[in-house]
Amino acid sequence: MTAQDEWSVTCRDLAGRKRALTVFTNSGRVVVVAPPGEAAVLEPLDVGRLRAALRDAVVSAGREAGA
Repeated sequence: MTAQDEWSVTCRDLAGRKRALTVFTNSGRVVVVAPPGEAAVLEPLDVGRLRAALRDAVVSAGREAGA
């Protein structure tokens, strides 16, 4: 996995503390890691960033699966 195959999307937990969702690929699959034991609360702009990270991860996972 290279640095370009991992994305971080800012969010907040239910108490309003800054957290992050992490998206990465592993063996041709997309993995989303949420804050441990927390819900991720996303602002509309952060939802767009998550969507972009997931799109990029799918493209990357496709390359991994085809390799």
